Amino acid sequence: MEINTNKTYLNNLFTFIKKFNKNEFMMQSINTMILRIIGVVTLFGFTLFLTKNYDPKIIGQYDFIRTYLLVLGSICILGTDQSILYFTGMLKSKNRLYELKGIYIKMFLLILLTSVISLLLLVVIGKEIINSFLNDGVIYNIIIKATALLFFYSMTLFNTEVLRALERVYIAELYRNTFKYASVIIGSIILFNIHKESYLVDSFLIGFFFLSLFTTFKIFSIFKKSHFVSASKEHDETNTYQFIFKKSYPIAISTLAIFLLMSFDVMFLKKFKGNEEVAYYALAVKLMTLLLVVMNSVNITISPKIAEQFFSDNRNELIKTMKNSARMIFLISIPTVLFFCFFSTYILGFFGEKYLVVKEPLIILMVGQGICSIFGSVQVYLNMTGRQNIFQYILISAVLLNFTLNRTLIPIYGMNGAAFSYVASMFYWNLLATIIIYKKDRIIVFLN
Repeated sequence: MEINTNKTYLNNLFTFIKKFNKNEFMMQSINTMILRIIGVVTLFGFTLFLTKNYDPKIIGQYDFIRTYLLVLGSICILGTDQSILYFTGMLKSKNRLYELKGIYIKMFLLILLTSVISLLLLVVIGKEIINSFLNDGVIYNIIIKATALLFFYSMTLFNTEVLRALERVYIAELYRNTFKYASVIIGSIILFNIHKESYLVDSFLIGFFFLSLFTTFKIFSIFKKSHFVSASKEHDETNTYQFIFKKSYPIAISTLAIFLLMSFDVMFLKKFKGNEEVAYYALAVKLMTLLLVVMNSVNITISPKIAEQFFSDNRNELIKTMKNSARMIFLISIPTVLFFCFFSTYILGFFGEKYLVVKEPLIILMVGQGICSIFGSVQVYLNMTGRQNIFQYILISAVLLNFTLNRTLIPIYGMNGAAFSYVASMFYWNLLATIIIYKKDRIIVFLN
């Protein structure tokens, strides 16, 4: 009897594994997540190398320029890195994918324009004002180099998402999480051995020049294929600068809003509690971002699919996609949340006993992110179904809520107040987005 029970169990297990392997969505999401984790581990190892071998001032310059490009690059891209996924799904549903090349070229020119404007503004502001404002006599020279290469940085990020839209998901992930840091990792090792550590930022910047060229060449080689070529010369509103900007800029605003949601807590902690608490709290936030890796791995897989299913009126498949994404995000998130909550003392102790003070904020952030995982991919749904403006307004209201909560709670509760403010804001915009989607489309997008 026991032998039969074991055979039944093994048969069921093999059946489950076969079904799992045949599920393209699940396999792609997991493979994407594995590539992202490899990227995180690589970056963590690089960080350890820097902290042990480089002067903190040089590391500070590198971190500053990395953050500077992240913020300015997100503005210059104008949301095109996400709207290209929307256009791909929409055009595919209408069998007009050949129009994507024209849209790509227009987005390319928009990014070039915003990058040139950024450089001109920096020159107009001038060296003295920037050095004085940042209290650094040499920072302008570094910033001007970074801004001169801003176009190549922005194109690398944009091209990465274009490759994803063109169903080169794994290549896109390698560019996003590994190749992006190749030049600075290799450069840092060489510079350390020849005692030229001061050129660390240069080794970081030069990599984007080559990455932008490689990715652009790859994309145009894909566009040469037959299904991207058409004799049709019909004019369509989707291929105009006005329409592209209309669909892209709300995503840029949403991206900026998300940056602000993750910045106000640090800003007010620095103001009211000092740099030490900022350092402690930053560790909790970095650990929480492991959950965001899970969510983003699923979201990037389904983005073009949602747009395609929505615009082809394939409601049943659309609902199925949203439910599957919500289940996968939840099933992977919850064990991660439980692990960090139960073993938080040991995990934080690895970084030093002084970091144990962030145990409660870490648990608040983890539990809050775990609760928000039940909402699945609501932000992707709104952005990929032409509701970018709606999501933009939702996030703006969430930013105002986040600002108010942080300003009120941090002076009293410190890091716990910061963590609660972030979680409350996240829950607010996820819930509001879910309600709006149900009212407009009668689709239940959260876990059910």
